[in-house]
Amino acid sequence: MNYFDKRIGIILVISVIFIMSGCSYMVKQPLKTEPPKVGLETNSEERLQKLPEPANKVTAAVYNFRDKTGQYKMSSQGGGSWSTAVTQGAASVLIETMEESGWFVPIERAGLGNLLNERKIIRSSRKKYDNSSQSGLPPLMFAGVMIEGGIISYDHNVKTGGAGLRYFGAGASGEYRQDRVTVYLRAISTKNGKVLKSVNSTKTVLSQKIDAGIFRYVKVKRLLEAETGVTYNEPTQLALKSAIAKALESLIIEGLFDDLWQLKNPEAINSDIIQTYVKEKEERKRTDKYGIKEKNRPYSFKIGVNGGPAKYDGDYAPSIKRPLLNLDLGYRFNKNWSTNLSLGNIWLAAKPDFNKGFSQMSLGMEYDFTPERVYTPFVAAEFGAFTQRIDPFQDNLEVDFDNLFYNTALSGGIRYYIDDARKIGIEAFLKYNYFFTDNLDGVVHGSYNDFIWQGNIGLSFSF
Repeated sequence: MNYFDKRIGIILVISVIFIMSGCSYMVKQPLKTEPPKVGLETNSEERLQKLPEPANKVTAAVYNFRDKTGQYKMSSQGGGSWSTAVTQGAASVLIETMEESGWFVPIERAGLGNLLNERKIIRSSRKKYDNSSQSGLPPLMFAGVMIEGGIISYDHNVKTGGAGLRYFGAGASGEYRQDRVTVYLRAISTKNGKVLKSVNSTKTVLSQKIDAGIFRYVKVKRLLEAETGVTYNEPTQLALKSAIAKALESLIIEGLFDDLWQLKNPEAINSDIIQTYVKEKEERKRTDKYGIKEKNRPYSFKIGVNGGPAKYDGDYAPSIKRPLLNLDLGYRFNKNWSTNLSLGNIWLAAKPDFNKGFSQMSLGMEYDFTPERVYTPFVAAEFGAFTQRIDPFQDNLEVDFDNLFYNTALSGGIRYYIDDARKIGIEAFLKYNYFFTDNLDGVVHGSYNDFIWQGNIGLSFSF
């Protein structure tokens, strides 16, 4: 083993040690049992407890809160599982959440049969051993409102994905899966059976897997191998608890707006927690089923600059990638369609004899597939012309308008808006330019016309 091989081996070992130490918190295994702890509190519960005080607490009954999804857990081995995807004791979660909110007085109805039996036992015992007239029990409390609903759906694999990189036997990868649970709640008047209010909420359930490793021969018959990783599964029970708390928050606030119940301090309707809910509800109207926020794009005009490499394919070979620079001006007709005017310079070359600069202008139409989202794929079709610059290596823009090379172009790419106002966007697209002549490079040879591939990256500004 020479000095160079030893140095490589030492570097690899040190790298693995650093990776392992950096991820030690992820792979730290419990070596002893842990004592029981108080149940975790979700962010939705914290918000629920910050609601303003009610004028009077609502006496409410919960008979049951069923799992109506019919879903079972997915098995990691791909087979079936008899375990349900969500808890069958959601009524207990709902009752605890109602009590913690400070807005309700929950009364026992889920175990009403047990309660009535126990009251019979008490009356029977008192009657047997106490003949006084005071041996009876007070009547049960009655509810003015019933809380009904259930866990309506549990959707597996709403989003899945991952990424990884491996180079010379060393690499890392990550995967994720996102499920979603949906809860519906409704308040019913016990006086006439009227549904006072119905609301719903959703909560994602995230599962992640991250791993890294190295597998490489550092010398003959010397193999270095190391692995580390972690899998994280968000507890379904906590996700469900959070969804129930959010639904209860919606029920309380929506009930305030409909005068079903009142605040102790009427001015508290303008509190931060309630106004935040109002804004969140408005944003939800512009959010799609995958949780991606959609916003209206009121801007009609666009200006952008982009550049990148261009590869000419013609009668000279082999071609060389050369730079290009474009200025785009656009006007949006409606939600999806816009027209664009493109002006720019492009350089084309091939070894050893072809090296020319061109100016180009084109007019085209662009279609955005998802214009309300933060990102949108788009396609465009253009018609234009190229003209050779007199001297591409000088700073002047003198062009030869006597020789125009007409072309059509097709492009496709994606645009991502980096600011909340959705004015500044980063775009990347691939463009194919086809010419109606084979004389772009000054040589007519073969049966195919000249064409150009472009890879463009740029910025756009809407106003």
